[in-house]
Amino acid sequence: MLRCSGHEVELFEADNRTIQGTLATIAAAGSLFHSSSSSRRMAELLETFAPEILHIHNWFPLLSPSIISVACSKGVPVVQTLHNFRMFCANSGLYRDGNVCLDCVGKTFPLDGIVHKCYSESLVGSALVTAAYSYHRLAGTWDNVSTFIAVSEFQRELLIRGGMKEAQIVVKPNFVRDPGSPGDGSGGFALFVGRVTAQKGIRTVLRAWEEHKPAMPLKIMGDGPLANEVRERASRLECVEYLGQRTATEVAAAMRDARLLIFASESYEPLPLTILEAFSQGTPVLAANLESIYDLVKDGVTGLQFEVGDAGELAAKVSCLLADTPQYREMRHNCRSVYVQRYTDKVNYELLMGIYRQAIDSAHARRIGPSA
Repeated sequence: MLRCSGHEVELFEADNRTIQGTLATIAAAGSLFHSSSSSRRMAELLETFAPEILHIHNWFPLLSPSIISVACSKGVPVVQTLHNFRMFCANSGLYRDGNVCLDCVGKTFPLDGIVHKCYSESLVGSALVTAAYSYHRLAGTWDNVSTFIAVSEFQRELLIRGGMKEAQIVVKPNFVRDPGSPGDGSGGFALFVGRVTAQKGIRTVLRAWEEHKPAMPLKIMGDGPLANEVRERASRLECVEYLGQRTATEVAAAMRDARLLIFASESYEPLPLTILEAFSQGTPVLAANLESIYDLVKDGVTGLQFEVGDAGELAAKVSCLLADTPQYREMRHNCRSVYVQRYTDKVNYELLMGIYRQAIDSAHARRIGPSA
């Protein structure tokens, strides 16, 4: 988006897939306190590229907060988008033992995440992650970030409850490219897109078709640890098709033709891109009724809600969307309207430029100090 708008952008990245095995996971967690290699690479890049701003999307764990300190020492303002709840949750998702978990919210040193081995099911790794975040909070590392970006108001409120400074957090949502003319749902099927894990609610979705047999075909796209289970269970259901991992183009085509998207996540997700993709196509969403989606999937307006984990209610709500009624057509119109008003790249660009300008101006004011 930035490059298409004429900005010069340099990408600084590391690949977390290089972390393999327990020892490597623990070592990566330990680097959260400081990474000499990341500090050196960032210092070199800031010297050669000389950016007006550093925008961080993820430094966990390989890049480490060291890059924030380096940018600060060079006088480069830092903006960071928070895509999850890692600032106070060792596993980042506020999810444990099949339920939403808020045990660590607001605690300076949250021992619960250690006791329950919330980071990679490792006691040592969980202790290192928890200690590192507590250290950086107490050491003032986060004070070197001009602005933290939350992707939803719900996420912002939870981050504040977790101990982050209210004045430091602004809301700028995610966005997706405009696919053009929206779809019409003529495919007549329900669609699930995402990692096939218990946390994403895929077992609830399958149970709805196994036990309650809604009169609408279901297509499942995505890969994950439950792939074999999903494939086997889907093979026994005449109207359920498991398609596995698909390309972005194939997913977009399915979103366009789908009668509805099922978003069955059983954990808080700040702003799911799959929902925005569905809205861009005018496709209503049937979502599990967690607080995190209340402002996004409004019951009867941009979709319907069902009780988290309730396969019977999910099936019943699917049946409510079978007929091509005026209410259904209005939902499709509403979804597309919400997308155009809030989640296009054009809208997002203006919001982002405002955040950048404010961060740059604040950094300049700090450098020159108060006027004489």
